[in-house]
Amino acid sequence: MSVTDPTAWATAMNNLGMVPVGLPGQQLVSDSICVPGFDPGLNMMTGITPINPMIPGLGLVPPPPTEVAVVKEIIHCKSCTLFPQNPNLPPPSTRERPPGCKTVFVGGLPENATEEIIQEVFEQCGDITAIRKSKKNFCHIRFAEEFMVDKAIYLSGYRMRLGSSTDKKDSGRLHVDFAQARDDFYEWECKQRMRAREERHRRKLEEDRLRPPSPPPIMHYSEHEAALLAEKLKDESKFSEAITVLLSWVERGEVNRRSANQFYSMVQSANSHVRRLMNEKATHEQEMEEAKENFKHALTGILTQFEQIVAVFNASTRQKAWDHFSKAQRKNIDIWRKHSEELRNAQSEQLMGIRREEEMEMSDDENCDSPTKKMRVDESGNNPCRTEGCPSKREGHSLELILFCPLALAAQAYALKEENDSLRWQLDAYRNEVELLKQEKEQLFRTEENLTKDQQVQFLQQTMQGMQQQLLTIQEELNNKKSELEQAKEEQSHTQALLRVLQEQLKGTKELVETNGHSHEDTNEINVLTVALVNQDRENNIEKRSQGLKSEKEALLIGIISTFLHVHPFGANIEYLWSYMQQLDSKISANEIEMLLMRLPRMFKQEFTGVGATLEKRWKLCAFEGIKTT
Repeated sequence: MSVTDPTAWATAMNNLGMVPVGLPGQQLVSDSICVPGFDPGLNMMTGITPINPMIPGLGLVPPPPTEVAVVKEIIHCKSCTLFPQNPNLPPPSTRERPPGCKTVFVGGLPENATEEIIQEVFEQCGDITAIRKSKKNFCHIRFAEEFMVDKAIYLSGYRMRLGSSTDKKDSGRLHVDFAQARDDFYEWECKQRMRAREERHRRKLEEDRLRPPSPPPIMHYSEHEAALLAEKLKDESKFSEAITVLLSWVERGEVNRRSANQFYSMVQSANSHVRRLMNEKATHEQEMEEAKENFKHALTGILTQFEQIVAVFNASTRQKAWDHFSKAQRKNIDIWRKHSEELRNAQSEQLMGIRREEEMEMSDDENCDSPTKKMRVDESGNNPCRTEGCPSKREGHSLELILFCPLALAAQAYALKEENDSLRWQLDAYRNEVELLKQEKEQLFRTEENLTKDQQVQFLQQTMQGMQQQLLTIQEELNNKKSELEQAKEEQSHTQALLRVLQEQLKGTKELVETNGHSHEDTNEINVLTVALVNQDRENNIEKRSQGLKSEKEALLIGIISTFLHVHPFGANIEYLWSYMQQLDSKISANEIEMLLMRLPRMFKQEFTGVGATLEKRWKLCAFEGIKTT
């Protein structure tokens, strides 16, 4: 049966947490019963897709007719039928909704109702995770989500009838209410803790983002870090960072006898930064003065224009022009004239204030300079204490002396004090500069000593390398000579074998001559042939022994070296020769030159000059000596 009372439909919709469609007024259900986070203006819960039980196809309620009050209707299921409550009866009461409620209490079930029937009715509200049925016509149903509980509460008050039976055991009035379950409360607490953790994490990130950055860590003192810090103190861009490090080192107590000079130089460089700051201040003051001058000039220009405008207004208020204006125009001109006069007076007062400030500054400067001027008057020959003349003048001068002498003495003492302070500051500056020069000289001496030591070490290393290379070359020469001796022995044995063979041939030829009766000329030809063969064999062996030049570059080097050594008859060491050759070819090395000289012992020879530590190895040109001997 249909319901015509609109209050019943409003109650049912409020149980679902929805504003009734087409009905004015506020929500009838309290906020504690409704789902937390529900926005009635949106007709859905925040974060959850809206589910309207009035949508056709869900099987709960048919779509409401248009332009008619929405009413509850009969709900038909396969195994049962649900009849709505009488609208004249009060709406079913519900308890306060527990936090995170997903379980409902369903009472008033028919005695013959089974779990399958209960699931068939309530699974249209949402996914059911568990049904706990009791023997006393009630059960507890747990849903998967919280919003499904509101849809189940909508069925409270319906009368349930199984099939078409009229038996009391097959009918009952449903009472659906919120149930308090430990599982729901535990899940709700877990969600609340998770949200609290997320909120704490978000707040921590926000605090970290808004927190001012921590100062950079200050390194520990060492000589290397102190040298770097001294360089940073000289740099204007890094001075503020470096001065904090210096202050922390001094406060830590890093100053001792060993590091006192280094710290003093850093303090002195910090003191030199004062000059830079004063120069910067002077430049800024100069810029400020220039800005003041520009402002004053601009203000005077504006004031002259205001004067011209006021003169125009005054000229227009005279009778010659004033009579031709209308009443409204005269009123506007009068208002404009008063306004421009007020602005002109304000600008002139501002300009006069600037001039007064300048005059006061000039008077202050004169007052500051007056003691020195009075001192100069005292030092000049027109000193009142030394004047001579008439008594009236002396009386006037005596009065002046009474008033002037204390001021002159105070000014003189002040000037002497300032001069003493300036001299003291100059003396400190000179001392600092002298100490800096001493430190620089000590550093230069140390660097020169280190350089000389490094040069000596390099020279010794080069000599060691040269000696090692000489040893290697000598070993190679010995190996070559051994191989040459072996070759010579083989050649000697070969020649001896050839001689024996030739002697045997000669004997055979002689016997043949004697038997055949050949002439003596044939024997001579045979001897000549044998001698020619032996000489050719010797020449081949000599050609095998001699090693010719490998390339045209070596021939060019030999020519240059021979001309250089010919100019130096007493010889030259390999370093001198290498330095000369490097001017012509920068890629050549001393080892290559020495190997080339050792390969030609008939052109170049090596001699040792000096005794002990002055022992020196020199190369000389000996090619002409070989020609003379030959």
